[in-house]
Amino acid sequence: MSRAADAVGIGSEETALLVGHGSRRDKSNEAVRELAAGLEDRLGVSTDAAFLELAEPSIPDAIGALAHSSSRITMVPLSLFAAGHVKNDLPLAVKRARSEHPGVTFHAGAHLGIHPAILDLLDDRARDVEAELGVDREDDDVVVVVCARGSSDPDSNADVHKLARLLYEGRSFDRVEAGFIGVTEPLLDEVLHDVAKTRPDAIVVLPYMLGDGVLTGRIRDGAAEFDAEYPYVDAAAGDPLGTDSRLLDVLSDRWQEARTDSVDMSCDTCKYKVELDGYEEDEGGARAMLRALTHQQAHEDRDDVADEPHAHDAPETHLAVCTNQTCAAGGSPAVLESLRQAARDADADVHVTRSSCFDQCGDGPIVAQYPDGVWYGACDDEDADRIVSAVERDRIVSDLVHQTL
Repeated sequence: MSRAADAVGIGSEETALLVGHGSRRDKSNEAVRELAAGLEDRLGVSTDAAFLELAEPSIPDAIGALAHSSSRITMVPLSLFAAGHVKNDLPLAVKRARSEHPGVTFHAGAHLGIHPAILDLLDDRARDVEAELGVDREDDDVVVVVCARGSSDPDSNADVHKLARLLYEGRSFDRVEAGFIGVTEPLLDEVLHDVAKTRPDAIVVLPYMLGDGVLTGRIRDGAAEFDAEYPYVDAAAGDPLGTDSRLLDVLSDRWQEARTDSVDMSCDTCKYKVELDGYEEDEGGARAMLRALTHQQAHEDRDDVADEPHAHDAPETHLAVCTNQTCAAGGSPAVLESLRQAARDADADVHVTRSSCFDQCGDGPIVAQYPDGVWYGACDDEDADRIVSAVERDRIVSDLVHQTL
């Protein structure tokens, strides 16, 4: 039973906002809305859905609609692990919301993470596959492979291995291994071939995904190809987590943690906060913030490609303009529009977007140029043509440089 299930005395002005990633597939977005509706029933608190990208409403739009009637908004990310979206995008959204809606209290929750309810759900998914294959973990050698998407964040990848170990503990599986469908190693194919050397009776592949999309399909295909190649091992993939009601137990707990300011994040292994071997260039909040800002825009110019739903055809250069209170008072909205017009006039491969505060108040308006890592300070609308021209010539406007990263 979720700790939040017994919550009482919550005022009508409190709102929960379930933040999904967003997809070009309506089915995936509807699943987020379905979970939001279930969470509302569970909490007894008005609950809406918002999306980081690719779907509407965006977080700022959702907050703008809720802020008129809510005195407290708690954002809960529908994210399996803590990678860039949870560590960068959501904090940026909260910071922007607090600046734009000072009369509203905002809280941000943690990712789904590792939770007993999720372990129970995975156990049931494994039993479904065992039944399909006609094996029993009590009598047969059954190996489970938990297959996640894979991330460039080592902390996120480490949690997949932890999840696999916890699924193994106390159960009768022969082994439980972690694998990934992309980005990092070991890849699913590598894990399956390695496990085959021990000649188990069956291999159960569990897609650690929320939705039944392209990546889940790849996992199923990988399991089927392996099954055909190794006739002495039965292998099959199970279903993703979907909208199982046990996810509401986890989301309820994350909501309660957030609204009581008791969120616990793994900062000691966060590549944005500490220097980890192999990830030295990622350490530092400014770099993380730039990546988060530009990633929000990275999907806009790509057509819907069925087998690469998350690939990027992003513009070569992004210009992010701070439009927070201090910079706005200094004329940043005019700078933003002038840059957009200059980019259109020059037909430049540049995307210009607004951002929240860069923590350089008093030195603005600030314009951040990515991926070059150049920040311009004290900009005005007359500088727009110079900045865009410099981008096209792969140069910088030296007299405007505030700092480089």
